[in-house]
Formats: sequence, structure tokens, C-alpha cells
Amino acid sequence: MECQSATNTWLAYRETVDLQAKPEKAVAKIAVDSKYWLWINGQVVVFEGGLKRGPNPLDTYYDEVDIAPYLKSGKNTVALLVWYFGKDGFSHKSSGRAGLIFDCQSPGFELLSDNSWKCSLLKSYLTASEPLPNFRLPESSILYDARKDLGSWQTENYDESNMSGALVLGKAGDYPWNKLVRRPIPLLKDFGLKSYLTQNKSAFSQNNDTIICELPYNAQVTPYLKVEASEGMKITICTDNYIHFNGGADLIRAEYITKTGVQEYESLGWMNGHKVYYIIPKGVKVLELKYRESGYNTEFGGSFHCSDPFFNKLWGKANRTLYVTMRDSYMDCPDRERAQWTGDAVNEAGESFYALSPSSHALARKWLHEIIGWQRPDGSLFAPVPTGNWNAELPCQVLASIGYYGLWTYYQYTGDKQTITDLYTGVKRYLNLWVPDGKGTMKFRTGDWSWGDWGENKDMLLIYNLWYYLAIKGAHNMALELGKTDDAAKYAEFMADFKTSFNKQFWHGTAYRDPAYKGRTDDRTQALAVVSGVAEKEKYPELLKVFQTEEQASPYMEKYVFEAMMQMGYEKEALERHQKRFSGMVNNNRFTTLFEGWGIGNEGYGGGTVNHAWSGGGLTILSQYVCGIAPLKPGFEKFKVMPQCGNLTEASATMESVCGKIQTSWKKRPKAFELHVSVPESTIALVGIRSQSIKSVSLNGKVVWKNGEYLNKLFLPKENIQNGRICFEIKYGEWFFVAQ
Repeated sequence: MECQSATNTWLAYRETVDLQAKPEKAVAKIAVDSKYWLWINGQVVVFEGGLKRGPNPLDTYYDEVDIAPYLKSGKNTVALLVWYFGKDGFSHKSSGRAGLIFDCQSPGFELLSDNSWKCSLLKSYLTASEPLPNFRLPESSILYDARKDLGSWQTENYDESNMSGALVLGKAGDYPWNKLVRRPIPLLKDFGLKSYLTQNKSAFSQNNDTIICELPYNAQVTPYLKVEASEGMKITICTDNYIHFNGGADLIRAEYITKTGVQEYESLGWMNGHKVYYIIPKGVKVLELKYRESGYNTEFGGSFHCSDPFFNKLWGKANRTLYVTMRDSYMDCPDRERAQWTGDAVNEAGESFYALSPSSHALARKWLHEIIGWQRPDGSLFAPVPTGNWNAELPCQVLASIGYYGLWTYYQYTGDKQTITDLYTGVKRYLNLWVPDGKGTMKFRTGDWSWGDWGENKDMLLIYNLWYYLAIKGAHNMALELGKTDDAAKYAEFMADFKTSFNKQFWHGTAYRDPAYKGRTDDRTQALAVVSGVAEKEKYPELLKVFQTEEQASPYMEKYVFEAMMQMGYEKEALERHQKRFSGMVNNNRFTTLFEGWGIGNEGYGGGTVNHAWSGGGLTILSQYVCGIAPLKPGFEKFKVMPQCGNLTEASATMESVCGKIQTSWKKRPKAFELHVSVPESTIALVGIRSQSIKSVSLNGKVVWKNGEYLNKLFLPKENIQNGRICFEIKYGEWFFVAQ
């Protein structure tokens, strides 16, 4: 009854229940705004449950947790700590109401949140002083005053007499939480408390000592301390990102006010960086400092290695950058915004298919459902969502998400047909908002923010038109897959007319340019023309000259330049350009992650964060093109391995597909090319080896192709392939090719 749903409210809930026997299964449905931690019989069951609101502007997510393994016959204590953000942000829409729904019903056991539960407003949790976190973040910086600590209220034998009865505010489905939607992603992974790599003291001010603790890499962490002190001493905890690399905005930090004696505390508002700073007042004795990493529950199932250490380091940094920008949703960065900017999410999803295990796919599915779930009544789409204080449409980012590189690519890598079935109508509604210009191309749709990329020299009309074409291409493929033949025919006709018109209007002999555009030739536009299929092959030599002279693209759009050059067949030049452009951030040994811009701070974009997943698109290209792994049919029912070697002498990759682990490695020898492919069960691989100068190919020690003829028809591909490669169709097993 004390709770007024104020910003940064923390509540303790507690209930006891007697069981005659331990149940085999007991699934609890738990909903909060915004976060919770669950203990049963004093044991941590969930470390940070709950998802930021919501699946759409009205509704709220709920978790499902099987608590049976933690229950016992006899008396059981269930305790939850609830953190109510109480403010909007770029990743959360506040309901305006703190509370808890707990619903566990199983044979012989029922536990429902009601007025029999004990509840207490935790007055020890306060808000840290200014500077407050910037307006994009719904989280507050936490000040914990240990002098007001409620004690070990999560444990079994705690005296509940100082806790009041909970007040029933409504039932599931009531306003303002409205419909409860099942959590679509796994609960977070808790890596446990760990010791820092190093701890070094340095003078911070006359009255304080600073202990700088080094993390093994950029991670999402909750810092822990154990100290001995008298009461009233304030300890401040933050990361190097807060102090030095804040992306131009105030971030999250933590403060702790001591009580008398030995005490320990873990600040539950996660932060990230490479180092954690503990600013300790004189007179406080530090006994122990640790950190807990937590993050999205997936495995690092993919790998890449090649003969050039630069690209190995790039792939590794991109992988780390990807993981630190995944939690409740994809994030552009884990510090300044924590927002699901949807163009960033396109790159993140593409990277996750190659770098992480299939459990990561659920985050991509959640992102795509949220984009359409937040669709406005007029059919327009905007991002980031979920959000409570942003509503601007960025047309090109939306198009990237709902089209070929977003929704269609998700389907290709996952085989999740239900998602394209669910979202197709919303995609079509948005595409229908765009207005033709009467020339076969589209009028410029300003949306609410005419953003084509960071940086200068953006040929905006062409960027928007090519993203629209790619969105139509994705919609066309989805229409065919869903049996919507009329839509597919309409889209195919549009694409044919568009391609003819676009080339006629905007090709000027050496590059694509809008006649009204006066800046330098835009490499982004040329890249989109290639990857969309709008640019004909005879234009490739001229486009290569553009890519070798113009460097306008941000790290976000550089992924599409890299891909375009690989698709054109200029592998050596593609690798050289990517290495040149990314050398500064990849070779910077201070950071394990990639930057938002080409530099940090003023040398970057938008403040220049040091951990921006949109910069990791090279990871995708290295696995997809250098090692050649890509799906040919949805869900890897059939896939290809067609390496593009460039100036590398060897490379290998592993990916965890939905069909199982795919592994491939290749090596150039003086007079031979060796290729190993591991094909999982229930799928087929189409393997292609460059035919230039090849006289024979052996497979697992037997010659299967010689002087232009297949000697074993068993491996002859069903498709008629004319791509300058000798192709073989193989099934489950380990396959070793040697091309002489």
C-alpha cells in the first residue's frame, strides 16, 4: 500500500506454501513491469526475469518458469524482488503501474499471487544523484542505502512481521498491463560471480581511492563488493564506458552507502565496459570485488579462421560486439541507448546465424514480430520498438527489416514459415504506403526522419528506391512461399519495370547518380544496386572503380559494399577494402568490440560508442562468401558451399544451423585446391569449386570429375549450374575434395 509506482521503485514479495509431495512439474507464469529476481527456499531460480514492454503498445510479456526442481515436501518459501523502472525509454514503454502476477497451477499444487502474500517497499533502493542516465534509457542509476536494508527477506526463516500484506489491484488481462504475451526468448544466462582479471589502485581524488578492475572483454555485468566499513560511506561504481567512452551521453552507474560492519552487495542494474571502477572512500576496507556476467542465453556455436590474422580478429571482435548488444532485444549499443534500431538489427540477425547457436534465432523472431506489432493504424512502421518516447519512421531502416535482408533472410536461415505467415499482411500494408513516381520507380518517402546512413554524400533518392526494391524482392519471395500468386505476379512485374527504369534514369556511364544530387558519387548506392540485382554485370568494372575510390559508407553500410564486391567476383579487392576501412578499430588492442563510427568520440558518429553491432557485418560476409556457406532452401534443407578465396590461402568456418553443425575448410596448394565439407543429417549440400585450370576432382579419394566430365553421376547436381564452378551434390557425411 506504500507503493505509489514512482520511478525506480523496488518491491519485495514473499509467500510460503506447504506441499505434501514435491511435484514433477510446476510451471509458474510471472509478469511484472519491469524486472524481477526469483528465489525459492533461499536459492536463486531466476536472475533478472521479465522483458521490457512490450510486444505492442498495449500489452505486456510474461515469463514461464518451471519451479518444481527447487520445491520440496513441506514448507516452501517463494520470494521475488521486483524493479519497476517507472519511466519510458527507447527500449521500454512504462505501464504506469508497479506490481506482480504469479500464477502457478499444477496437479496437487497451486500458488497464485493474492492478498495472502507479504510485500514491502524496499526503501534501501534509491536513485543516484545527478547526472541522471540520458532520456533514451528507462533504467535509473541505483543508489543502495545499506542502512535501510530489510535483511535476508529471501530466506526461509525470515521474520515476516515487518512486511505488510500485498494489495490486489486487478487480475491478469486488466489495464494497464492488458493482454499477457508469453516470453518469446530464453531467460537470461547467468555466468555466476567471477573474479576480475586484475585490480589496480589509482588516485581519483584527495578523499577517495579508485580500484580499477579489468574484465576479460566487453561484457554486460553486475558489479559486486564485500567491504568492512562504518556507516554512511558512499561507494561509486561505474565502468570505463561511463567515464571515458560514453557515446556523448550520460550512462548507468551505481552508488552504495555502507552500514556498520562487514557487508556485501551486488548492484543489479547491469552496465558494460572493459573495466569496472570502484571509487572507495578512505576508511573503507575492501575485502573482495567480483562481477557477474549475464546475457542472452545462447552458445558461441560458430567460428571462422583464415590465413590473414586481421580477418580472424575482425570476426572475433564482431562476435563479441554482437553478443554484448543482445539482451531483452537487439540493441544498437549496450550503454548509450540500448535501443532496437531496426537497421542495426538486420545486421545483428545476419551475424547471429553464423556466430551463435539456434537459440539466438528467437531474438530475431521477437524483433520482427515487434516491428509489425507496433504498426500504426495508418500502416506506417517505426523504430526503435518497443519504446515509450520515440515514434519516428526511418523508411530505409524499416524497408531493410521487412524485406530481403530482414524477414526473408530470417526465413531462409530458420525455416520458420509461421513468422512470415503472421507478418506478411503488415509488410504489405507498409509497402502500399509508398507512392510510384510514374516512371517505374518510387517517390521519395520522407517519413519522420530522412536518414540514409551516418556520414556525408548520401544519394538519398537512390538509397530509398533501392531499399524499396529489396523490400519488394523479399515480399515477392514470401508471396511465392505462401501461395499468394496474384501478389507474387504483381511484385514480379514491378521489379522488372523498376530495374529497366532505374538503369535508364540513373546510370551515367560510370556510376548510378540522381541527376539532382550534387555530392560525391555514393558508394552505398552502388552497393545496393549490386546486392539487389538491379545492376547488370556489364556495369561491374565501372562499379569496381567507384568502390576503389569512394569511401562514404559508415561501418553499418560497409557490410553491403563488402557483399556487393564479393557478389561481383572482386574478392581480392573486397578483402583489401574491408581491411583498409576497419583497420583502425580492429587493430586497436584496447577494445574487444567494434565502434559505431570509424573512430571514437568526435571521430565517430552520434557520439561514437565503442560497441556497436552494426559494424560487424564483415563477420557475415567472411562466413557466407569466403567460406561460402549459405542456404539454398529455407531452414538449410539444402545449402551451398562455394568458397570465394581472394588473396587468402586457407580458411575454415563452423556454423550451427537449424539442421545441425556445418563445417567447411579449404586450402590452396601449389597445384591443388583442397576442400572439406561436413554435412549434417536431413540436409543436402551443393558444393562448387572454381573450374579455372582444374583438370580433375577427387572426392574421398576417388576421381569423380575429369576433363569436363562427371565420372560418378551420383554426385551430379540436379540443377543446371553455369557459374564457372564444378558442382557436386552431397548428403550427410564428411567429404574431402581435391581439385588438381
